[in-house]
Amino acid sequence: MSRINVMINGLPGNVASIIARHFVSDKRFTLIPYSLTGPEIEADKCLVDDMNLSLIRPDKRHAAMDDIIASYTHLICIDFTHPTVVNDNARFYCERSIPFVMGTTGGDRETLEATVENSGIAAVIAPNMAKQIVGFQAMMAWAADAFPGLFDGYAIAVRESHQKGKADTSGTARAMVGYFNKLGLRCSVDDIKQERDPETQVNEWGIPEAHLAGHAWHTYTLTSDDQTVKFQFTHNVNGREIYASGTRDAVVFLHQYVHKGVKGKVFSMMDVLKGTSRS
Repeated sequence: MSRINVMINGLPGNVASIIARHFVSDKRFTLIPYSLTGPEIEADKCLVDDMNLSLIRPDKRHAAMDDIIASYTHLICIDFTHPTVVNDNARFYCERSIPFVMGTTGGDRETLEATVENSGIAAVIAPNMAKQIVGFQAMMAWAADAFPGLFDGYAIAVRESHQKGKADTSGTARAMVGYFNKLGLRCSVDDIKQERDPETQVNEWGIPEAHLAGHAWHTYTLTSDDQTVKFQFTHNVNGREIYASGTRDAVVFLHQYVHKGVKGKVFSMMDVLKGTSRS
């Protein structure tokens, strides 16, 4: 298989930087030396291992992308930017017929999917690129469909902790609330307890200080009305390395479907898990 041209947008952000290092070292891909970045970024370059990437601010991206598309055929963009620009970035990719993998959370998700469905491209859109957590979500989705109302009469508490700079509620927690609702539990996204304070994260949650700048700890506690039964589902991630493998699988998966001529289609990470081998 020829190398897949990939552009990772969101540098010099932490997640984008980690993902970029994995693509640099993977011979299935060619990481092109450009990245769309935010207007607040002052630097013009970003070093990833030994590769120097040019950072393109929003006011320069239209002209720059025209040149990039002309130079790199069959390009796929990977988006780990900011929740506030999710929908704008999606429109930008669709207008230029660039298939993309969206790992950024936030934005108007219905509009995001509709933008792709009404375009001439395909995309993988997922609030979580960690394959194991997506697999856990798939199990919960199956349970919700197979056993609706299983936990009628139980109360639920949802809490999630992420690094201080995370601007929105966890997309994974949002999805889990939907599954628990089908299982008979009353909970809304507004009920999710967010933690972003480093002192509380260390002293009350026990999160290692080394991972305060990058972690994802989630706990879902289900308690019976009479307080005699308790279930807990927990998944704690330290660091961001877990997201790299799933992102690479998503790119390979999307590349295959693009070459089959698929357009106007939104794929999830569950689709990716079912359709590509482990890497």
